Amino acid sequence: MTNRQDWLLMHRVAAGEEEAVAELYDRFSSLLYKVARQLLPTQADAEDAIQEIFVRLWKTADRYDPHRAKLVTWVMLIGRRHMIDRLRRTAARPKHSILDTETEGTNEDHTPERTPLEEERNTKLMQRIAQLPELQRTVIKRAYLHGFTLREVSDQLDAPLGTIKSALSRGLARLREQNQSDCAM
Repeated sequence: MTNRQDWLLMHRVAAGEEEAVAELYDRFSSLLYKVARQLLPTQADAEDAIQEIFVRLWKTADRYDPHRAKLVTWVMLIGRRHMIDRLRRTAARPKHSILDTETEGTNEDHTPERTPLEEERNTKLMQRIAQLPELQRTVIKRAYLHGFTLREVSDQLDAPLGTIKSALSRGLARLREQNQSDCAM
């Protein structure tokens, strides 16, 4: 297909034409699925990711510019970003038991498999996070403990994305500094 045909296809996708979405899916689903199976741990994760990617493609179809990239490049870039975000959320999302350390006053032990060393690390981490300025603390909790993307956090807090990225960067840098100073002792 030519760049013009690709642009027209994406224009039709943006307009919500089911045939255009089906055509886009037919062209790129197998390629995206192959990459998803290589990156994601299970077939179910890959299938979920493909579905989410096509929703994202549909929502952002009006942003496609054939002068900046071929359609296949644009689709794969969006797909790859989505899969990487998914992997980061999964890797960064702690077991629910870690979040239990935030709830004070409960004597229930929800995690008998957790070692005392893990318990101590989690407690120290939560104490360090609690010492951060409010915005940094909120961004880190929402992004790492609750698995939201930075764009979602930006929307939730009604703050510019750049501000959220800066708060995350500064907060993580402070946590690293605190960790290094603790290790030096």
